[in-house]
Amino acid sequence: MHAQHDSLAVALPRATGTATHMAMPALPSPRTLEDRRLIHRNDSVRAQADAFRDLRTQLLALSDQRNFVTLVVPVTAGCGGSFVARNLALAFAFDESKMAVLLDCDVLYPSQRAAFGVDAAHCGLVDYLEDEGRQLSEIQYDTGIPRLRVVPSGTRRESTGEHFSSVRARTMIDSLRSTSPGVYPILDSPPALTSPDARILADLSDFVVLVAGYGRTTQEQIDKAMANFSAEKVAGIVFNNRV
Repeated sequence: MHAQHDSLAVALPRATGTATHMAMPALPSPRTLEDRRLIHRNDSVRAQADAFRDLRTQLLALSDQRNFVTLVVPVTAGCGGSFVARNLALAFAFDESKMAVLLDCDVLYPSQRAAFGVDAAHCGLVDYLEDEGRQLSEIQYDTGIPRLRVVPSGTRRESTGEHFSSVRARTMIDSLRSTSPGVYPILDSPPALTSPDARILADLSDFVVLVAGYGRTTQEQIDKAMANFSAEKVAGIVFNNRV
């Protein structure tokens, strides 16, 4: 990646279906991935790719060899939570025994569709949760990157809490988790301090990874954000430095 990309400091102590609606797109070139700030196996900024691999490894160590759902939550807007979520998903996809499904749950400010160049005109997450006639396979979009699918946010809504707290949302997450032993759903959340959706999404997740802006997010903000989640779910904090 280029020099302007984010660097990471990872602190993770433990705190006490197949898509059939579209053809597989072509594998993006390394330059395209770097322009979109997506890590890849031959990343020119090796330390950054290794940081996400390390984050993946630490989460796997906490999981006791079971599938798990990870919620990635920025403390405030501008911390780079979506950046961390998509690159963590890519780190899982590097492993040929695993597959990542990245769900864009930030309905007001979605970013994953554009980051992966996905044509999501068909439908997305909110549309699926509102329409019981839709199938889960309809909202999983191939990215061209092996073992990585994206679920875009779908139709914009001002309020989504009732969708994420629904039985259908929980059934969806359970279905994704149980597809095979190697499937790892990752939820890209809106900020913890400004959206009630973050707390609701935590109820669907096994682990919560907070993202703080290095040198910008205060300790008070981090403490307030952590107080939104049960201590046993908070895996740790990623300090993200935009340079």
